[in-house]
Parts: sequence; structure tokens; C-alpha cells
Amino acid sequence: MELQNNNIVNEFPNFEGIISSCKEMQSIFEIIKKVSKTDTTILVLGESGTGKELIAKAIHTLSKRQGRLVPVNCAAIPEEILESELFGHEKGAFTGAINKKQGRFELADNGTIFLDEIGEMSTKLQAKLLRVLQDGKIDPVGATKSIDVNVRVVAATNKDLKELVKIGKFREDLYYRLQVVPIELPPLRARQNDISILSKYFISYFAQKFQKEIKLNENVLNALNAYNWPGNVRELENLSERLVVLSDSNEINTSDLPSYIFNGDNQISNSNEYILKEIPEDGIDFNSYISKIEDNLIESALRRTNGNKKAAAELLKLNRTTLVEKIKKKNLLCNSIIKEEISDIRPNFGANFGTNLDSNNVGFSRTFQNL
Repeated sequence: MELQNNNIVNEFPNFEGIISSCKEMQSIFEIIKKVSKTDTTILVLGESGTGKELIAKAIHTLSKRQGRLVPVNCAAIPEEILESELFGHEKGAFTGAINKKQGRFELADNGTIFLDEIGEMSTKLQAKLLRVLQDGKIDPVGATKSIDVNVRVVAATNKDLKELVKIGKFREDLYYRLQVVPIELPPLRARQNDISILSKYFISYFAQKFQKEIKLNENVLNALNAYNWPGNVRELENLSERLVVLSDSNEINTSDLPSYIFNGDNQISNSNEYILKEIPEDGIDFNSYISKIEDNLIESALRRTNGNKKAAAELLKLNRTTLVEKIKKKNLLCNSIIKEEISDIRPNFGANFGTNLDSNNVGFSRTFQNL
């Protein structure tokens, strides 16, 4: 997620380019402010796609360290190469080592090294990393002398390191060295209000990038808020780019969203994930919030039943007439989710059925014509 350095980000609530307004993230930002002034080792925990590298960047930016921020993805580099990448090597240290090479720790001297996916590191390299944390020294491959380095270590993982310690795949002494200050990032589904904010931001960013004028329909925001986001912010970012690239109009509608967003099991069974856990400091519009939850449930039920109101009402444990009234009151009739039961209304349209609706219901009339 490399989008934080642009002029759009300042239009949204953010901390060092990390967009969020939820209380959990605000608490994390306060921790970052405190630890950035020190050289303390930090362990960032969280699911994939939650923005762990952005946290490392914020810590480094706010620190007084004059060196670089050097990222290393421990899972992306083969074990036999990772040692050389981290600590460097001497000329002739192994087959193919035709020149001396500085490792990432040397490159990060007087700066910060970000060790992502630290849980993937072998126990052999864990021992060498432990020495860096204890003594501030590295041993390049093939070298006879250690090199002093002044590096601040920020590590990250989406794994349970405690469990890895129990089964012998992660050193216990290294675990306690790393988690001096642990920072646990919440998944996107638990960041109340941030899904809407981030959706608007990403759409604005990609619209500017691809020179388009696009906005999100309110029903789209409702659908995005109801989705579980297993891929977290990265998934939302990628979906936003896709929507902007493929859009042929100036508004993204629910019909533009991929079908998996409307998976009924995901939306309804996980509804407790997006129930408001804590009231924001500035309060909340109760009626509006409850109305949005109701809209999400009704639309989800209609999609699962292909617009069959009777079946949708049964899913929601409502009378069909009650559901119909709610649909009309909320103006939820839309081409992408509802197919009306023609037998109930066809007599009202006569021979020109589907063609005499006003311009505000064009999509609705076309749905009738196609049945």
C-alpha cells in the first residue's frame, strides 16, 4: 500500500498518511508517537493486508534517526540467500560471491530495518538476529570480523509467534527481544467507519490517477461495509482500482461490484463483526445507523433469493407485505438486485408493460421487460 504520499490523503482523517478515524487506530497512533522518539524494538502484529509496513514507515519518519528505512520481506527471500541479504558477504564467501556485498543491516545503519514476516525466518538466522539486537554487531558471510551497526529494528508478522515458540520454530529469547513494544493492528472489518472512509479515498485516488470523475453510490458503501474483508485494506485497495478502471460511468453502483461481495453467508453470518462496539466521541445518528443495517440485510436477502420477495421475507423472518413496504419506503428497488413478481403488478401496465414508467425508474422498467 504505497498510496499515502499524495495530495488526496489530506482530505481524509490520517496520521502520517495512515487513513483512519476509528478509536483502535487512534490508540495505536498514540503509541507510535511515544515509541518513535526511542530506539526500542517493535513487533507489529496483524493479519495480512492491515498495513504493517505503513506503521514501520510512520515510526521511522517520526524518529530522529538519520539513516534509511530498509524493508526486508523474510518470506520472499529463500533461506540460503536471506543470510547474505541481511548481513552481507565477503568476496569468495561462496560460489557466485564474486564481489563483497553490504547487507540490509549495513544499509540501514543509523536508520531502521523493517523485517516483515519475521515468523518465516529460520532458527539459524534467528540466532544471528538475536546477536544484532543484543550487541549491535553483524557477521557478514565469510567475514572474520564483526561490524558494528546502529539499527532500529521493527519486525512484523501475521503468525502467532507464541505458538511457534511452543512448537520450537521460533526462539523464545528472540521473541521477548522483539516484542518490547507490541503493536497489534485490528483487521479492517473491526475498524468501524474506516471501510467507508478508505473506500472513498481509494476511489478518489484512482480516479485522479486514471483521470476520471467517479463517486460511490450509497448502496455500494453499504455493501462494502457489510463485507468481511479477509484481505483487509490491501483487498479494498485492489478492488477500488478495479472498479475505477472498469467503470464506464461517473458513479459506481452495486451492479459493478464482484459477486463475492454479496455472498449471503459471509454478509449475514458475520453481521456481528460490523455491529458498532463503541459509540464515537462525537456521537452517532441512531436512526441512520440502524437504517443502514436494515438496508444491508434486506439487500443481502434479495440478492440471495434473486429478488424473490417472498423467499427474502422468509429469510428475514418477516411478512412479505412488511418487506414490500420497507423496500418501497427505503427506495431499494434497483435493477441489479430485484426481479418483481410480475403477476402482482402486470395488470397495471397493460399492453405497454415496462415502458410507461417515469425516467427515474428506467432501470426498473427494463427489469420488467426482461422477465
